[in-house]
Amino acid sequence: MGRDQMLLRSLLFVPAANGRALEKSDGLPADGLIYDLEDSVAPEAKDEARERLREHLGKSRFAGIRIVRVNPLVLREGTEDLLMARGAGVDAVLLPKVEGADALNEAARALDEMDAPAKLRLWAMIETPRGILKAEKIARKGVRGRLSAFVVGPNDIRLATNVRPGPERTELLPWLMQIVLAAKANGIDVLDGVYGDFRDAEGFARECDAGRRMGFDGKTLIHPSQIAPANAAFGPSDAEIAEAERIAAAFERPENADRGVIQIDGRMIERLHLTEARRVLAQRDAIVARSATN
Repeated sequence: MGRDQMLLRSLLFVPAANGRALEKSDGLPADGLIYDLEDSVAPEAKDEARERLREHLGKSRFAGIRIVRVNPLVLREGTEDLLMARGAGVDAVLLPKVEGADALNEAARALDEMDAPAKLRLWAMIETPRGILKAEKIARKGVRGRLSAFVVGPNDIRLATNVRPGPERTELLPWLMQIVLAAKANGIDVLDGVYGDFRDAEGFARECDAGRRMGFDGKTLIHPSQIAPANAAFGPSDAEIAEAERIAAAFERPENADRGVIQIDGRMIERLHLTEARRVLAQRDAIVARSATN
C-alpha cells in the first residue's frame, strides 16, 4: 500500500467519451477510477471527451481515488488534458508509454507552472520495451518529483514484443517482476495490467491471485464486474487479519515490549512480522472506512 494507506485494490478504466459510463461510475465500489482520454477515445473525439469529463468531474461524488489518463504531452491534446485535470482537482495524472524520466520531468514542470498542489501526483504507464528496460531509472528519478505509481500495460507490451503469453503469463513474468522490483526499490505503488476477457471470471481470479503473489498493490480493470473479485484478491483475508491481530496483541504484552523475537505456537516471530501485521491491520481499517462511503 501507499504511504497514506491508500487503497489501490481495484482501479477501473472509464472511457471519457462514454457519457453513460461516466454517469454510472460514480456509484461503483472501486478503490479508484482512471478516466481515460487516450486509447479509448477516437482522435476526432478528443476535445469533446475532455469537455464531457470536465463537466462530469465538476459534479462527481465518487469517494475513491480519481485519476485521468492523458494523451502524450507532445500533442496539443495532452497539454489540454493536463490543464483540465489540474483544474478538476483529481488525485493523479496517468502518463502513457513512459520510456524515460524526461516525460515525467516535463509533466512535473508543467504542473508546477500551473501551481498545482503537491498532492496532485503523477502515475506512469510502463508498457513498452524501453520503458521496462528503464523502469528503475524512471522510478528513481521520478520520485524526486511527483511520481507515486507505475501501471503495467500488458497489451502494448505484447504488441511491441510479439510475445504470445499463455494463461499464466509465463512469458511476461520476468518483465513484470522487473517493473515491480523497480517500484518497490523506490517506494512507489505498482498496479497490474488489465485482464481483457471480463466474462472469464475464473481466469481473472487466477490472474489477480498471481498478481498479488508477485507484489502488485492492485489491478487495473476494464469492467465493473471485475471490481469485487479484485477487491477480494488484493485485500487481506479473514485468516490474514486474524494472524495479524494475534501478532500485534502478542507484542503489546508488557513482557514482550522490548523483545525483538517472540514465540507464537512454536513459531519464531520477529519485529518484521509485526511491521507486516500492522500493514495488514491498517489496510483492514482503510477498507472498512472505504466501505462506509459507498
